[in-house]
Amino acid sequence: MTDQLNQQLTPAMSDKMPSIYAIFDIDGVVRDVGGSYRRALADTVEQFTQGAYRPTQLDIDKLKSEGIWNNDWEASQELIYRYFEAQGQPRSHLQLDYQTIVAFFQSRYRGTDPQNWTGYICDEPLLLQASYLENLTASGILWGFFSGATRASAAYVLEKRLNLRSPVLIAMEDAPGKPDPTGLIATLHQLNPNLDKIANILYMGDTVADMYTVEKASTLQPQHNWIGVGILPPHVQETPRRDQYAETLKAAGAAVVFDNVQELTPAQIEQLVLKLS
Repeated sequence: MTDQLNQQLTPAMSDKMPSIYAIFDIDGVVRDVGGSYRRALADTVEQFTQGAYRPTQLDIDKLKSEGIWNNDWEASQELIYRYFEAQGQPRSHLQLDYQTIVAFFQSRYRGTDPQNWTGYICDEPLLLQASYLENLTASGILWGFFSGATRASAAYVLEKRLNLRSPVLIAMEDAPGKPDPTGLIATLHQLNPNLDKIANILYMGDTVADMYTVEKASTLQPQHNWIGVGILPPHVQETPRRDQYAETLKAAGAAVVFDNVQELTPAQIEQLVLKLS
């Protein structure tokens, strides 16, 4: 895949339709983080509660359904605080060091060697293939990534695992955390720095925060057609909570929900855009 793949377009969409941009979250959309980020989160909470509490997937989902805990380091700290509060200890009396929490989390997620990662990140299943992105390009759809993951972690999956070369990416270090829409808008502007016409922008994400981000972007730039597409993360797909999780994403603003992002074909994207424009 060449550096210019995102720019070498063979438009297949209607000439009368405004340009279409597909922007992807990474965790839960491009890669399955149920056994990596979420496992590291549970490890961290267990470590800092002295083994007394290890959050379940449901506990983590409940926290993330609040729409403001996209950062897993902050989510770890919050669950630690809430555990001790439930034991009658006010958080103001606790002496939690955020950087120590981050360091422990990273030792599990990346591993202890900063030059040679050996942690949970090495075993993340991919949920998207490069051929899918090639099909989007062939259909005239520009694509990029906006993620709350660190740039190093995001680049690991995009460049090392998917073999993408210099993909458009806004990561944790580049913008405020979701649901702040700054990073989503910045991704759009990187895809087209000279955008001066109405555009259709789809953002694919697996959390309430992702859908809130689309809603906020729509408020800031109402001239564009912003569409939130929910993706069910693998850890809920075979559970009784599947339908409830999908409804939660829709209540947060998702126009449609898929099991896997690759189900959103170029033809379906065009149909969705026509329906919602």
